[in-house]
Amino acid sequence: MKLDRVIRIGIAAVIGLLFVVAIAALLFVTESALNVWDRLLEGPRALLYGYVAVMVALVLVAVWLIWRLVIRRSIPGSRKSEARPLSAADIRERLAEAEQAGVDVAEAQAELQELATRQAAGNIHLCFFGEISTGKSSLIKALVPAADVSVDVLGGSTTDIRHYRWRDAGGHEILLTDVPGTGGHEAGLGEIAIREARRAHVVLFVCDGDLSRQESIAVADLSALGKPVVIVMNKADRYSLDDQAALLQRLLEHLDSAGGEIERDRVVAVSAGGEVDVLERASDGNETTVRRQRPADIGVLVVAINRLLEDPDEIDRRRDRAVFRLATDKLAEAEEQYRAQRAEQVIRSSTRKAVVGALAAVSPGTDVLIQGYIGTAMTQELCRLYDAAPRDLDIEEFLNLSQSRVGRALPLSLAVAGNGLKAFPGVGTVAGGLVHAVAYGLIFDALGRSLVQTLSKHGKLLPDEAAREFEEGISEHIEAGVRRVARMALEEKNSDAS
Repeated sequence: MKLDRVIRIGIAAVIGLLFVVAIAALLFVTESALNVWDRLLEGPRALLYGYVAVMVALVLVAVWLIWRLVIRRSIPGSRKSEARPLSAADIRERLAEAEQAGVDVAEAQAELQELATRQAAGNIHLCFFGEISTGKSSLIKALVPAADVSVDVLGGSTTDIRHYRWRDAGGHEILLTDVPGTGGHEAGLGEIAIREARRAHVVLFVCDGDLSRQESIAVADLSALGKPVVIVMNKADRYSLDDQAALLQRLLEHLDSAGGEIERDRVVAVSAGGEVDVLERASDGNETTVRRQRPADIGVLVVAINRLLEDPDEIDRRRDRAVFRLATDKLAEAEEQYRAQRAEQVIRSSTRKAVVGALAAVSPGTDVLIQGYIGTAMTQELCRLYDAAPRDLDIEEFLNLSQSRVGRALPLSLAVAGNGLKAFPGVGTVAGGLVHAVAYGLIFDALGRSLVQTLSKHGKLLPDEAAREFEEGISEHIEAGVRRVARMALEEKNSDAS
């Protein structure tokens, strides 16, 4: 009990002493500042203004340094800053910037060029989309029995896309586009159909009953484009009127859950007709099978199409926005491919520098300084590549967290490096310095790849997440990169020897 009282008295004494020191320091600073100010007022005005300017400059430098260390900076034009719909000018600006950076923007530019061609032609494009065997082609033939069929290549697609010319009651020139059915086994046709649907003004989603899971996903994807989607239930003559009503209600619910525009005429039941086998009995009692044409029943579909075409300017705008998004997606794919290629180059370059630094280290501790410098440079370059703007403290924290995990991974790296070098003919007994260099290279290779995974996933540097990714994936990265890094180290060793 007496000891506790002594401790409390001691703490109180320390607090009192700190208070006295703080007061004394404040009085000293205040007195000094007032003395300096009085002398400046007595002196030349130029000295006063110069002194004030220097003080302001020092304050601004201090604020700038704090901002550099603490505040997370944003990058102008970052892909994450887009909140409003893109316009043609926005996309062309992004394409120009990406092309200047070395990104292959040919596919995105082709989409804009295709859009310009269609705008100049002034046709309205209706795309019949759906799974195979739902009767898309039969519906088009029912709409335009004497169709002027044109088969061409649009936007990089293949001749599996057919365009049928039709002129509606309002005089609009319409292209009915028959795309390959989805759900088949031929690779690439589903993607072709989706791209063409994104280029069209209106998508007519053809089914022959309730939607499957894949069809529901497709309806949701098409509705997300912001363009009109009409669900057309073909082969309705197979169902009774009650069954048709129940199926149409289910299709409306699908459209509702997909976020589409809920209007009754956006879901229609039709029959494309076609040929049917009929058994006929002659007067003599003989029976023969005859193929007869079954009449089509597509009146409600024609009405739905005509209603959608009442405001052509609106569907033009919605089509354009969908194509802009398609071009933006193409650009994003090209940017991701470019980043992956450039990231590989940065990682390999940094790994080689780490190997060279380990081979060149002449005294204990120098390799640590070299690797720290290389690690900082690699992290900064990869962050710039992925439009991340981390604080300097974030980079330092990531490298410190990663370094704490390197100690546990170093024995594995050394073992894998030794085995990897022995796999090269003519190396013989592997020298310790070379093994050490390969081990450092493997760690840097794993560090860079883990960082790229984090930046790709989150779009920014999260030190804890990146360090955890490094720790969890280091074994896999080391095993995968051993031959590449070992070959790199041997090349450097041989070049130094020669």
